[in-house]
Order: sequence, then C-alpha cells, then structure tokens
Amino acid sequence: MDFDSDLISRAFLDRLLLREASVASAVFAAVDGLDSGVLRVASPPSSPDGDWVVHAWLKEAILLFFALRGMESSSVGPFEFYDKIPLKKGLAAAGVRLVPPGVIRYGAFVEAGAIVMPGYVNIGARVGARTMVDTWATVGSCAQVGSDCHLSGGVGIGGVLEPPAARPVIVEDGVFVGSRAVIVEGVRVGREAVIGAGVVLTSSTAIVDVRGAAPVELRGEVPARSVVIPGVRKKRFPAGEFDVPCALIIGERHAGTDRKVSLNSALRDFDVPV
Repeated sequence: MDFDSDLISRAFLDRLLLREASVASAVFAAVDGLDSGVLRVASPPSSPDGDWVVHAWLKEAILLFFALRGMESSSVGPFEFYDKIPLKKGLAAAGVRLVPPGVIRYGAFVEAGAIVMPGYVNIGARVGARTMVDTWATVGSCAQVGSDCHLSGGVGIGGVLEPPAARPVIVEDGVFVGSRAVIVEGVRVGREAVIGAGVVLTSSTAIVDVRGAAPVELRGEVPARSVVIPGVRKKRFPAGEFDVPCALIIGERHAGTDRKVSLNSALRDFDVPV
C-alpha cells in the first residue's frame, strides 16, 4: 500500500484539506498501517550508537484521525463505550492475549506472544513479542516498547503525540520495569535495563550514575543493562534546601542474569534491600 506522507503533512497545517476525500483516505490508510504493524511512529537506530528516527507525519495522521472520526457507541458484554477510536480486532489471529477488561486501541500494534493484562495500550503504540503489560500498566500513545519486556503492575509509560516531531517514550528489548514506575516525555530506556519500583523518569529527571568514584549525570537516556532505583538529592531554592527526586544507576545487569529476571533478584545483586 502507498502512503502519502506529504499530503498528510499539508493537511495537518491546513485543516480545510480534510474536506477532500483523498486526504481522509490517506489518513485512514496511515492509521491502518500502524494498526497492522506495517508502519511505526519511530524506527530503531541502524547502528548501535545511533538514535531512533521519529516519523512525525504518522503522529500528524493520528491527530487528523481524531478530527475525522465521529463519536460512536459500542458494547462489549455489559460494558458500553462512547469514543472516536474503536478497539483493536483480530487478536486471536495475531497471537495476542488480552485479559478482560484490558484495552488495546485500534491503531496500536502488538506482536505475537505479547500479553496485556487488564491494562491499556493506546493508539500509535507498539509492543514487542513476548512482552508482558501487567495489571493496570498503561502504554501511552506512540510509545515504543520492545520484545521480551515486563511492565509491572501500575507502570505508566507516557504518551507523546505533540509536538509531532518529539520523540516518543522508548523502552528497548528485554527491559524490566518495576511496579508503579513512570517513564514519560520521550525518555529512552536502553535494552535489558532494570528500572526499580517507583522510579520516575521525565526528560528533566537527573539520572545519576553512582558506580564510579564521582557521580555522572544523564538526562533522558538510561544506558543499556543499567540497574536503576529511586533516589533524592539536595537542591537549594529561595525558601531553603530540599530533597528532590532523581534516579540512581547503581550497577549493570549481570551477564548471567536471566532476561526474565525479577526485580528482587536484580537489586539483591547490588545489596539493595527489597
């Protein structure tokens, strides 16, 4: 199928173009491409030290899709929904397990072998093979979650739709995210990292590597195979000095650690009480 990215970008700047049938067809085709996995909002780097490539026109297509769709009622058993975006279909054929009352929205792509407990996967998101989205975990719009990941109960993976060029949240292959952790604002978590329960990662959160003789501060990126726990550090304000949250890289996942490692096992490797 051909996708007209230029037409979508022009319509995003001039909404009057939405009156044209060709524009509506291009938008619907793009969102269908996301739903089927033919397209993705962000593509992985082509080299180990490269960055993800964001396809802004697909975010524009999602936003235009909302403008084109009308509100509709739908029912699933005793549950009634009233929304613009339908639920994802064809889960059995796709090899995806969805446990009631979990929701995967149309326009998201979930690979075979993934399990979504009573959680939520939003439009534009992508979830890799054999990944577990545990109870009440949410995968926000356009987030990219890799294969063999575990998003524990209550994890919040934020959505990034606007501005269209902004990088979505990226959780690479083999990552374990502990309960109630929050990852938002385009943060990238490198492959096989372990994120401790309650860690909050935003674009401005200080991620402090404390493995060496002196702290090394990062922002927006968790290096591959890092083990990360919540921390605090002092910061001076006009009213005084206060503790503000940060994240601490305390070690690296051991080579012998199983990819399906529990958070408890990973933290015990570094003498962190659990």
